[in-house]
Amino acid sequence: MRLNKYVAKSGVCSRRQAAELVKNGEISVNGKVVIEPFYQVQQEDVITYKGKKLNPEIQLIYLLMNKPKNTITTLSDDRGRRTVMDIIGDRVRERIFPVGRLDRMTTGLLLLTNDGDLAKKLSHPSHEIKKAYQVELDKPISEEDLEKIRKTLKLEDGPAPVDDVGFVDAQSNTTVGIVIHIGRNRIVRRIFAHLGYEVVKLDRTYYSGLTKKDLPRGRWRHLTIEEIRMLKHFS
Repeated sequence: MRLNKYVAKSGVCSRRQAAELVKNGEISVNGKVVIEPFYQVQQEDVITYKGKKLNPEIQLIYLLMNKPKNTITTLSDDRGRRTVMDIIGDRVRERIFPVGRLDRMTTGLLLLTNDGDLAKKLSHPSHEIKKAYQVELDKPISEEDLEKIRKTLKLEDGPAPVDDVGFVDAQSNTTVGIVIHIGRNRIVRRIFAHLGYEVVKLDRTYYSGLTKKDLPRGRWRHLTIEEIRMLKHFS
């Protein structure tokens, strides 16, 4: 962000007036006066005016993505692999980040935002945010093994409670739906691997009240006001 825009967004004055403040030497960056309005503010910079630190008012952004497979849930990747931010591109200027993670081959719902408070709330185990997945296995699963999952498996890092698990289609015993509120790393894949099954496809279909309705794979949209309110007050 340019320095004059940063100053203006901090509520000190208009952008035009902010440029004049900078040119007049009234704005400091990291303790040193900067008189170039187009100076690009870095994330670690401390901007002050009359000795007081300036904090710009940030426009809060909430996006819901139907993540495709072979996509990394990070802001960037040093190996050049496609990330969720590559899908969004430059259509969102604000710096946003994914809430939680989906591994590279897992598809489905992913929330991205710059609302740190909400992200922290949704990620904290105490809020028990529900997530539903459709799981395609490499071989048929028995009702006996499903019952073991319902009764809570004990994995190497502790118990893995689930809220519900069952067949999605009565005609197929390789496709299972599972609802969980725990958020440990690769937990769904590990639950089935514990019983000798490999997850061939994994798709998150529900996240804290949000669904994939009218959201094709690889697309994203802004949340509605009602959805934002729901996440903040009812999650």
